[in-house]
Amino acid sequence: MDERPIGVFDSGVGGLTVVKELRRLLPTEDIIYFGDTARVPYGNKSIPVIRRFCLEITRFLEAMKVKMIVVACNTASSLALDYLRRNTELPVIGVIEPGVQAALRDPSTKRVGIIGTTATVRSEAYQTRLKRLRSGCIVSALACPLLVPIVEENLLNSPIIKLVLEMYLSNFRTMNLDTLILACTHYPLLKPAIAEFFGDGVRLVDSAEETSREVAEVLKARRISAPRTHVGSSEFYVSDSPDAFMAVGSPFLGYPIEKVFLEPVWQRDVESSG
Repeated sequence: MDERPIGVFDSGVGGLTVVKELRRLLPTEDIIYFGDTARVPYGNKSIPVIRRFCLEITRFLEAMKVKMIVVACNTASSLALDYLRRNTELPVIGVIEPGVQAALRDPSTKRVGIIGTTATVRSEAYQTRLKRLRSGCIVSALACPLLVPIVEENLLNSPIIKLVLEMYLSNFRTMNLDTLILACTHYPLLKPAIAEFFGDGVRLVDSAEETSREVAEVLKARRISAPRTHVGSSEFYVSDSPDAFMAVGSPFLGYPIEKVFLEPVWQRDVESSG
């Protein structure tokens, strides 16, 4: 039994989709969440910069005595997951493999669309895995960089959403997709608008639920689950604008975030081993 918290991080508020599922599936676990709101989005930054940001956050979470790190960011999972695993002794879980498994769970899946940040799409992390696991699968990927700022600015009910979806996804609507992977943890906050845009014929997949299941399996396998009698709690840290984070995060989680701590992680000493 291990009462240490699970560390979860994202470039901003999007990783709360994973926190919500973790809270539902693992109510006895404590969670420390870090949103890098000062430097969001990650999707338009270079690989070395993304890796440095992720390592800074990892060092912060290590200092908070977490027992596991969940990279609740598709861009970071695409470009920094192996790098982090080389630089920490903690188990590190990303969101890409769980998302791919969720997309392919239906054996009839043949035409898959992927929307994500520029960095995630360019990495071809999803495309490579999908084609390797299902021969003949037709995969189309598209970067939608404006969607993250829409979520971060709490414009979830703004008319701008329909305009941006039409601009990005009008061609996707003609491709007869059966599955669309929301390859950014911010995008599930736009799920109702995306579902309305495509109609009933396209299954939307986000990796939050599947990632939570993998976390549960790793905790069990390593025997580091919290005691069953423990009542889990959540702490939230951001690198900028705690009030803005609370405004977006509280309604989405379904319960009020009472306190958000400001933590400029770049002020900490960071050492890398490779």
